[in-house]
Amino acid sequence: MSNTWNGIMLELGNYPSAFDAVRKKYIRQLSDLTGRNIIVYYSGWLQKPENVSGISDGDMEGFMNAVNDLDCSKGVDLILHTPGGSPTAAEAIVNYLKDKFHNDIRVIVPQLSMSAGTMIACAAREIVMGKQSGLGPIDPQYCGIPMYNIISEFNEAKEDLAKNPGNANYWAIKLQQYPAAFLKSCYDAISLSSALAEEWLKDNMLKETPETVDKIVSFLNSHDDNYDHSRHFNYKTCQEIGLHITLLEDNQKFQDAVLALHHSLIITLQSTNAVKIIENQNGNAYII
Repeated sequence: MSNTWNGIMLELGNYPSAFDAVRKKYIRQLSDLTGRNIIVYYSGWLQKPENVSGISDGDMEGFMNAVNDLDCSKGVDLILHTPGGSPTAAEAIVNYLKDKFHNDIRVIVPQLSMSAGTMIACAAREIVMGKQSGLGPIDPQYCGIPMYNIISEFNEAKEDLAKNPGNANYWAIKLQQYPAAFLKSCYDAISLSSALAEEWLKDNMLKETPETVDKIVSFLNSHDDNYDHSRHFNYKTCQEIGLHITLLEDNQKFQDAVLALHHSLIITLQSTNAVKIIENQNGNAYII
């Protein structure tokens, strides 16, 4: 019996259900069509918003399980559907996949890959999107509050107190919700998001045109221009800022295979207790 996550779960009696069988069939069909490895990373945040299913350090176990026994020389198509999550967890996942697949990563976004998911997409050589697909801003958040807004609040306090020292108690109460030295942490988090996206774009997708990277990163990591962290950038916007986007609709057979897999994953998340699925075409699955 294999010592992988998938093998241990099978040993414990977690045998495939009908949902698993159908999903595995469509992952295999897509891999047979492309001749490439397939790893799906799907979060059920739209189906189960009360559950935390964002990108986290715990996902590394799932990616290790998914990479196990793959022929990495074939590259990988990473199919993403995620609200985002930890940029540092995303960094670890990207570094691992880049090393294992020698930077031959293509990202496919059938619906949404937001925030840190958009950052991961920036590590690909190309991003495949449908007309319904969306990427999102990469500006960091704190408990759902944009860190850009937190910085603005601190700056507003500084300016107001310089003119009206009597407002000190008001600002003390208002700003005490944040930890000590949090303003510096906000600046650091914003810088980290930009630095990672810039590094990954220059190392793969935009290796030949690094001069276009600043425009892309500035757009993705700008709360003033994007207004809302949940904005959806469609394929046209992503192409306009300089990302290498391939339209899913350009290849009908490929589109059908991707969407069949996407629907099977969404149905699994809707109809079972699963909140996250990381799986490859050989049936290695990490499901929580």
